[in-house]
Amino acid sequence: MKHMVQYKVKPERVDENERYARAVYEELHRVRPPGLRYATFRLPDGQSFIHLVSREAADGANPLTSLPAFKAFVAEIRERCETPPVTTDLEEIGSYGFFDR
Repeated sequence: MKHMVQYKVKPERVDENERYARAVYEELHRVRPPGLRYATFRLPDGQSFIHLVSREAADGANPLTSLPAFKAFVAEIRERCETPPVTTDLEEIGSYGFFDR
């Protein structure tokens, strides 16, 4: 499954959002869950973010959502946002070195 999550945070909460995101990556680098690919980008407006997720769990489990750092990240995401998160499922047509194993 591949999907994208996009949202816009309030200007005064950008740094906070980035701290939460960085904590998720610190935990991911420690735990190294198999079958998960994850990337976060800040858009040029400085307030909008995109998260790209690819996971290959056969049992449907999402290792990202079980991480304590991710739970902390999403706990108050709606309060940090000007525009709430929107998740879009992605159908890959092709990629080069992005989601490759």
